[in-house]
Amino acid sequence: MIFNLFVKKNGNWKDDTLSGLTVALALVPEAIAFSFIAGVDPVVGLWSAVFLGLITSGFGGRPGMISGATGAIAVVVAKVVSIGNEVGAERGIDDLGMQYLFATLMLAGLIQLLVGILKLGRFIRLVPHPVMMGFVNGLAILILIAQFDAFRAPDGSWLATNQLWVMGALALLTMVIIQLFPRLTKAVPSILVAIGAVTLLTLFGLVETKTVADVLFEGTGRAELNAVLPFLSWPSDIQWTRETLLLIGGTALTAAMVGLIESLMTLQLIDDLTETRGEGNRECLAQGGANFLSGLFGGMGGCAMIGQSLINIKSGGRGRTSGLVAASALTVFILVGGPVIGAIPIAALVGVMFMVVIGTFEWASFSTVGKVPVSEIFVILVVTLVTVFMHNLALAVGAGVVVSALVFAWESAQHVRLNPLDREDGSRIYNLQGVLYFGSVREFSERMSPSTDPDDVIIDFKDARVADYSSMEALNALTERYRKAGKRLRLRHLSPECQKLITTAGPLVKVEVADDDPHYNMAKL
Repeated sequence: MIFNLFVKKNGNWKDDTLSGLTVALALVPEAIAFSFIAGVDPVVGLWSAVFLGLITSGFGGRPGMISGATGAIAVVVAKVVSIGNEVGAERGIDDLGMQYLFATLMLAGLIQLLVGILKLGRFIRLVPHPVMMGFVNGLAILILIAQFDAFRAPDGSWLATNQLWVMGALALLTMVIIQLFPRLTKAVPSILVAIGAVTLLTLFGLVETKTVADVLFEGTGRAELNAVLPFLSWPSDIQWTRETLLLIGGTALTAAMVGLIESLMTLQLIDDLTETRGEGNRECLAQGGANFLSGLFGGMGGCAMIGQSLINIKSGGRGRTSGLVAASALTVFILVGGPVIGAIPIAALVGVMFMVVIGTFEWASFSTVGKVPVSEIFVILVVTLVTVFMHNLALAVGAGVVVSALVFAWESAQHVRLNPLDREDGSRIYNLQGVLYFGSVREFSERMSPSTDPDDVIIDFKDARVADYSSMEALNALTERYRKAGKRLRLRHLSPECQKLITTAGPLVKVEVADDDPHYNMAKL
């Protein structure tokens, strides 16, 4: 990376506390923006960040990781809220979309809890490194693109030239302070210092620029948050028709999977940055519990927030205290600290996120060109492009894993070798090398020739293994081809795992074994 933004060190309560305060400031505009995407009141997104932050920081599997309302979940649930409001308008029920949302989140939370109970979170280890690189690069590009919305007016047009210059200068000043302040002292997070310094410039009237309050209330006609404590919200007005069940159930499943994939990928990224190891299954349980309670108390749900997690790590936050402080501080901001938060210039937060982008992007991926297989570069590009253009991190990771698996299957199939050896007694031994599985069975079968082989043929599996049912069926079909040709095909040196695989298939597989293979106990034909 160009800047050494993520220093590997052990945290302490002071670092965690100051880092938590920094993260709380960065949570506000994100929660507000994602609330608008989901079609709910901004305070819903803010309380969601509180619920997610408290529960996942206290009970999750990755200390130092920050969770809250996210764009990935907001995009998924927006349709449910919209359809619910349409149904509510027909039935004369206000905000029925919110009840649809709450039911969706509670079901999504239960699904995530089930994933944690079944310990399926460990499968995140199957994600290849090129997928991780593409994920990180795509995410950095998405964060970068999202920051330019701050330079636009509510109608989507660019701000006036002088306003653009002021915001750009303040964002640059923020970045300079973040980079240089640690040279003076590391006692206080440089991000917190940068936000404070730029905020003071606006409070003393030295510059005029767009603030958090401007973003929060633009177009609403309000001047303050509806700062009320959340309360139990049971979706009692929903009519559970088949269409409703399919809508809420399908959306809940999608939200659960998207949230877990993004959270587990973030966990893996934080593991790499801190050289420690989190617990994936525990994180699944915490995310599930947090989303269930978020739905029960009127939130919009969420998952791990990569940008805020990186801010936390950069600011020295390593323990659970950092996330708990962030959620607690956000609660105070919602209830009594609105004016303070509202005074923060958006440019300061944009500058922070620009630094996160610089620190997140895997610049080393450019140097891999020409040094690693083309297939690996292709996987990185696929994941990056899907992330950027589809705005769906879960889909990008899934696509990357599938492409990686297909590449592996293709390359493994090319490494199957058959070396024939004719013996003095007239028989022929084929020494098989490689893995016999669905991707290699066709080529293997085509290389065997019952019509030209001698009457007695042996396939030696000393340097090979049988991996799946496709390979067992191929051996079965090959045995039948030799039998019809009036010849004999036998197997030898099957590993214990291969023997177990074939024995389990029972009468579905009928093969004969060479006499000098004492470990195989199936009856001979």
